[in-house]
Amino acid sequence: MDGYRKSSHTVYDIKYHVIWVTKYRYQVLRGDIAHRVRELIRQGCEARNITILQGSVGKDHIHLLLSCPPSIAPSKIMQYLKGRSSRLLQDEFPALKKRYWGQHLWARGYFCTTVGNVTEEITRNYIENQSTERRDDIFGIDE
Repeated sequence: MDGYRKSSHTVYDIKYHVIWVTKYRYQVLRGDIAHRVRELIRQGCEARNITILQGSVGKDHIHLLLSCPPSIAPSKIMQYLKGRSSRLLQDEFPALKKRYWGQHLWARGYFCTTVGNVTEEITRNYIENQSTERRDDIFGIDE
C-alpha cells in the first residue's frame, strides 16, 4: 500500500493538478512576491492536510500537483488558497493593492484535473468484470 494516505476511516490516493493565473495575466509574481506566495500556499496546504507533490510559481500563474483528503473538494481547495493568498499578498505589498484596486489578484477560473496511475479503461474493465455474467448495461446489478 505504498503511496496511499490514511485518515481515521479512509485510505486514499487522490491527486489533483491545478493551475490558476493572475487577473489580466499581469506578470507580478516575481522576487519577494513570488517567494511570499509560495510560502502562503505551503502554509495553506499544511493547515488543510494537503500535500504539495510538485509546484511552480510562474510570473503570471501557479502550477501545483496536490495530494488531498477525500473530504475536501477541489473547488474548496482553490477557494481557500486563492482567497487567502490574494488578501495577504495585497496587505503586504502596497503595489499589488494599487494595481488590483478591486482586491482580486487572481483571475476567476482555474484548471483542475485528476492524476493517477489507473486509467479509465482499467477501471471500466475492473467494474465490468466484477460479475460472472456478461452485461450490456454500463451500470449493472449483480443478482
